[in-house]
Amino acid sequence: MPDTIHKVDYYYIMAPDKPGEGARVLGALRDAGVNLQAVLAFPSARRTQIDVIPTDSAAFLSAAKAARLKVSKPKTALLVEGDDRPGAVAALLDRLGRAGINVTATSAVRAGPGRYGAILWVKPRDVKKAAEAMGAL
Repeated sequence: MPDTIHKVDYYYIMAPDKPGEGARVLGALRDAGVNLQAVLAFPSARRTQIDVIPTDSAAFLSAAKAARLKVSKPKTALLVEGDDRPGAVAALLDRLGRAGINVTATSAVRAGPGRYGAILWVKPRDVKKAAEAMGAL
C-alpha cells in the first residue's frame, strides 16, 4: 500500500525547560479534549519547544487560549503514514532531494505492527513544491 502524505498545520509552544512542563502543557490540551496526531519536543535556547499537530486546529487554538498557552502562528509540515519497510524514510528524503528541496528536520517512528509514520519539515517557501513532489493530499 502506498504512503499517505498530508500537508498539516503544526504549532509550537515554548515552555520552561523544567520537570513537569510537558505534562502541564499536554495535560491542558488533553483536559480540553484536544487530539494530537503528533508531538515533538526538544531544547531550544534554554527552553523547550513543543511542536504539536492537532487533528482540529480550531479546537486546539481555543484550548490553548483557555490554558493561556502562547502558541505560534500555524506552520505547515508533511505528515506521512505508510507500511513499514526498510528504507521508507530514505525514499522520502531521496524524492525531496531529487526535487531540490532541503529538509529542515524529520522525525519517524514505527507505528504498530507493519506501520510507520514520519513528519517532514521544509522551509515555508518549499512547502508547495515538496507537497507536489511527494504527491501530498
